[in-house]
Amino acid sequence: MLSLLHIENIAVISQADIAFGEGLNVLTGETGAGKSIVIDAIGAIIGQRTSRDLIRTGAKSAQVSALFQNLPDLAWFQQEGLGPDENGELLLERSIQADGKNVCRVNGRPVLVTQLRALGCQLLNIHGQHDGQQLLDEGCHLDYLDSFGSLGAQRGAFAQCYERVRALRGELERLAMDEGEKARRMDTLRYQIDELERAQLREGEEQELAARRDLLRNAERLTLAVDGAWAALTGGEDGLGAAALLDQAAQQLSQGGRHSQELAQLADRTQELRYEAEDVAESLRALRESMEFQPGELDELEGRLDQLHRLKRKYGGSEGEMLAFLDDCRRQLDQIQGSDQRMQQLQEELDGALAQAEQAAQILSQARRAAAGGLEERIGQELTQLDMPKVRFSVAFAPKQGQDGMDATGVDEVRFLMSANLGEELRPIQRVASGGELARIMLALKNVLAETEQVSTLIFDEVDTGVSGRAADKVARKLFQVAQSKQVLCVTHLPQIAAMGDVHFCVEKGERDGRTYTAVERLEQAQRRQELARLTSGERVTQTALDGAQELLDQAEAYKAGQERGGPGQG
Repeated sequence: MLSLLHIENIAVISQADIAFGEGLNVLTGETGAGKSIVIDAIGAIIGQRTSRDLIRTGAKSAQVSALFQNLPDLAWFQQEGLGPDENGELLLERSIQADGKNVCRVNGRPVLVTQLRALGCQLLNIHGQHDGQQLLDEGCHLDYLDSFGSLGAQRGAFAQCYERVRALRGELERLAMDEGEKARRMDTLRYQIDELERAQLREGEEQELAARRDLLRNAERLTLAVDGAWAALTGGEDGLGAAALLDQAAQQLSQGGRHSQELAQLADRTQELRYEAEDVAESLRALRESMEFQPGELDELEGRLDQLHRLKRKYGGSEGEMLAFLDDCRRQLDQIQGSDQRMQQLQEELDGALAQAEQAAQILSQARRAAAGGLEERIGQELTQLDMPKVRFSVAFAPKQGQDGMDATGVDEVRFLMSANLGEELRPIQRVASGGELARIMLALKNVLAETEQVSTLIFDEVDTGVSGRAADKVARKLFQVAQSKQVLCVTHLPQIAAMGDVHFCVEKGERDGRTYTAVERLEQAQRRQELARLTSGERVTQTALDGAQELLDQAEAYKAGQERGGPGQG
């Protein structure tokens, strides 16, 4: 459960520490006081998308941290090798910088926002006042049903089969060209293959040719340099160059070395210099020979380099890329020439893949229909408890339209139907349900889905929109019942729900030194009475409103006591 939330520089909240408790935690306050900012902060700490606009004006960054306790062994802990400390506590931290950067930590270890998001969805669920719009979106109904039935494995197995069908059909469509298009494509490929083969490409050739061209372009200057150096080392026609002089020096030192160890060593060093000079001279002789070129060689080099340049513009940026393009052309030509045989093979594979996909789709569809019955029964029970006993809820199936009668989700079109009044036929929810009915149906659906989820904390952000009177009392009792097995945080304007809370927070906005500040205060019993009276009567709290608030609190306590005893007060 979420035990402590620390907020710093989030919108109008300069700093707040909120210690949540077990059971039903309610947050109330005037419209615009900042209740939803608390929910936004919780969303940030579980990795939801945030904006730098969330940072309080004048602050360089915003920080949120949340302490969780008594968590189950979540899959994320196994995947990431990180979990609660020895005290069973898990600390999440997120810093939102003005430049848009985020710093996230789990128990002090840096993690990515994506990792934080993956963990967050296993820790808690946030249900907002706009979730009712998802209930109106029939595209979401299939996902709701699959979630209720825990059909992830069956849906994944089908999706794998369907992807195989899609890939095979795509390859077939690429090969299934008409004869004219096939002939034109083969002509193009043959031309490209012929042009590249006649070029006789070789990797590294352009670099070698460019080096040879530079050598020939500067041949005169290089020849003078090489000839002069060679003559200095060998002596040229005179035969008395550096190498010969070094040999004479070595002989003189060698004679003296008979009487001096030092001269002997110098003789050896001089002899090594002579050998090195002769090696350099030999290298210069070989280089001089390479500078001899035939007339027209430079023009030939320029022509070849120009050819390579033109081919590169058409087929790739290097010899290697052009050779790879050549191989691909050959492969495509072989494929087209053998396309009839390949198409027959692909069609056989596609037929087999379709059969497998249809089998997996039927398994998934049968599981959905079984789950639909359970969902209808559970939603009916929940709606009865939410003062909607006459409402009928049904899951309607229709076959998918389009190719093969399937898409990536299966063969089923699913939508939720309801009848709001006795004797009326079932119709799509968006054509029947009022705002208050939508809120209760969504609460029922979320409660049922939560039974299959491992999350230990549920957050409801003003899901009571459009609910009043006896229905509000039923919603309050339902939230309390949910809170018996999970921690529940609820932002509400309804005094009935606020009275049912085990822990009550009030969010208040004020001004200080020309700035707006929001504070979150945990209310004691007397303060709760005052806040409930404000919710009932508005700004002017009368004694009658206070007495009514006390009566709400007493009724809530009586209901809770009855629930604990398992006797009166249930329902």
